[in-house]
Amino acid sequence: MMTRARPIDPDKLAEDLKAGKRAALARAITLVESRKADHRHQAHRLIQSVLPLTGKALRVGITGVPGVGKSTTIDMLGSNLTAAGHKVAVLAVDPSSTRTGGSILGDKTRMAQLAVDPNAFIRPSPSAGTLGGVAAKTRETMLLCEAAGFDVILVETVGIGQSETTVADMVDFFLVLMLPGAGDELQGIKKGVLEIADMIAVNKAEGEGAMRARSAASDYRAALHILAPRSPTWTPPVITISGLANEGLDHLWEQIGIYRERMQASGEWKEKRSRQQVAWMWDMLQQRMMMTLKSSSRTAERLQALEAEVRDGRTAVSLAVDELADLMGLKE
Repeated sequence: MMTRARPIDPDKLAEDLKAGKRAALARAITLVESRKADHRHQAHRLIQSVLPLTGKALRVGITGVPGVGKSTTIDMLGSNLTAAGHKVAVLAVDPSSTRTGGSILGDKTRMAQLAVDPNAFIRPSPSAGTLGGVAAKTRETMLLCEAAGFDVILVETVGIGQSETTVADMVDFFLVLMLPGAGDELQGIKKGVLEIADMIAVNKAEGEGAMRARSAASDYRAALHILAPRSPTWTPPVITISGLANEGLDHLWEQIGIYRERMQASGEWKEKRSRQQVAWMWDMLQQRMMMTLKSSSRTAERLQALEAEVRDGRTAVSLAVDELADLMGLKE
């Protein structure tokens, strides 16, 4: 005999969330990830209810190529922070999940210490059809974690490419992890990644890798000098760390604290947060418009036909867009 799902009470969920109940946080995140229309309305009510409790956490994005040691570094850094009295949430943005429909394999096994830490919370990215959809849910999840009392949010980019810029646009500080041996890797570093980095940390600087890491750091500093800094109050530092040996992570966190102090003093911190909120609104609006375009009975059928015509070269792209815009009632 099937049991009926318990109805969701956003107000009760908000109260449990404010009380820091982990089960409530998990339920709240599941609610905002849901694609059901009634759940979406309940999620909006929930987010609005807890909004006054949000915005106080330090949001840090972390990226790096596969094999750079992101998970090990986050596990060790997060454990250091919880030991110092912080509550740490680790969220992941994985563009590959939008293609496969799955979440990251072994999220919790990749961070063995944090997985069993009562003051830590690990959540993979949802499967949401597009990277933009994943990012929207990650932003809402950040707010829910902040409402539940987490004061440090670490957002890990599991994939590479567009996810780096997407994560940089939703955090306060963007950390790029690099491998030693920069002489080889510098050729493959995208200029765009260096442009959005607030700090570069060369990982795996333990044992025999220490000298190579220092050499790599010197090369990365030279590369950064070519670029104009994004802020007049902050020049991205390049440091060496070992996530595995827990070396340099205290210095890394100290640098993030200095960044926060300087940016808050200059007013750039608040300005950046405000800019991100408005950008988020536009992102969500675009997502909603795309959903309407694909699901509306007025446009769905013609959309498929136009796709085929454009694919076969029978209709110009601009003409197809004009027709769809007219169907949606959009005027220039």
